[in-house]
Amino acid sequence: MNVKQLEQYFIKELSALYDGEEAKQLFCLAAGQVSAWNRGQLLINATTQLSTEQSLAYNYILLELKKGRPMQHIFAEAWFYGHKFKVTEAVLIPRPETEELIEWILDTVKTQPVSSILDIGTGSGCIAITLKKNLEQAEVSALDVSADALIVARENAITNTAAINFIHSDILTYSSPSKYDLIVSNPPYITENEKEEMHQNVLAYEPHLALFVSNENPLLFYKGIADFALINLHPKGKLFFEINEYLSKETVEMLSAKGFTDIILKKDMQGKDRMISCNL
Repeated sequence: MNVKQLEQYFIKELSALYDGEEAKQLFCLAAGQVSAWNRGQLLINATTQLSTEQSLAYNYILLELKKGRPMQHIFAEAWFYGHKFKVTEAVLIPRPETEELIEWILDTVKTQPVSSILDIGTGSGCIAITLKKNLEQAEVSALDVSADALIVARENAITNTAAINFIHSDILTYSSPSKYDLIVSNPPYITENEKEEMHQNVLAYEPHLALFVSNENPLLFYKGIADFALINLHPKGKLFFEINEYLSKETVEMLSAKGFTDIILKKDMQGKDRMISCNL
């Protein structure tokens, strides 16, 4: 079997889970891992015959994908803002939308420098570590309720040579005398009702602890983090959230009611209400 035939086989075998373009992208990722080829090299090598060893590697990846397992878990790594992060089933796979949140924060601090940052619900550590890599003078802390997630985050901090102060605690009960210039969080915000819209590979392989909230109290973590920020932000400190697009109005109203000012609701590249910033 040559490379082009294998690509067509991938697309056919994955058709129950992914559309043609998604399957093609997954094959491209597999080729990058197995053969160290980019998309252009795939085209050049379309008629190349695969070795037995390569065929076995591609088939293993295909079998795992057919189970619904995310590609990032098969490789145990994901790229985020130009850096490689280890990912396991204990942490969320970093998303492009969160890179947009990082970009917004970095643009903001160009004119409003910060020296202390707290990332709440750090997971893989991608937000905290990326901010530290770009704001080397800032002291960055990262909190998570999951001990397993913090194991991954600490490993990522070492791999990416980022000095992070990790905190194992539940933000809904955590108290601290520390003050911060900036607090950022991508907390659980998907309601139980929204589960039906989600891809099986997310439901089966990513931590529900980091994803879901009850239908009855969907802003549970936003309220808790906002209350923490009221006490632990420096005057004029900034709070950034990644949010549920369906609850943007309610989130803005909640922050306003708690006394935050300069509330900005920002859309992502897909035109969805995805991020909020505000000041104390």
